[in-house]
Amino acid sequence: MSDTAIARFDADAAARGLDVEVVERPAADSLEQAAALLGIIPGDIVKTLVVKRHDGGFLLALVPGGRSIAWKKLRTVVGVNKLSMPDAATALEASGYERGTITPIGATGDLPVVADERVLGRRIALGAGRHGASAFVDADALVAAYDATVADITDEEPVRG
Repeated sequence: MSDTAIARFDADAAARGLDVEVVERPAADSLEQAAALLGIIPGDIVKTLVVKRHDGGFLLALVPGGRSIAWKKLRTVVGVNKLSMPDAATALEASGYERGTITPIGATGDLPVVADERVLGRRIALGAGRHGASAFVDADALVAAYDATVADITDEEPVRG
């Protein structure tokens, strides 16, 4: 991540009054390993996913660990018939961050945020805008700072084996 992106992240957090703790961490091979490295449960890790609207616009979806976007639910909340996941280059262009680092904090484009209701009431870890780091923040404060829509937008991921 460039110094410009770090400055953008820090400036946005400060402007919104968010108390964010950025923690350096090694890479992890799984959600469970990442949670163990951070000393939290998997559901406290929140992925920020760039979602493309049929009209060409984008939004950010906050999805707790162990869950995935329920497309029908998200389409209903957003009020559109078609949503999709853009490729990595498009996600970078839309948010200003590479996949694996995406966060609403400092994201470019003033993208609307839709948070799964399960993130509320907890301290979460999400992308910090750079590889090798996680940002800890109070989920309720994050939702308020971005005027996020909160709804049931996920399903439990199937157990892989």
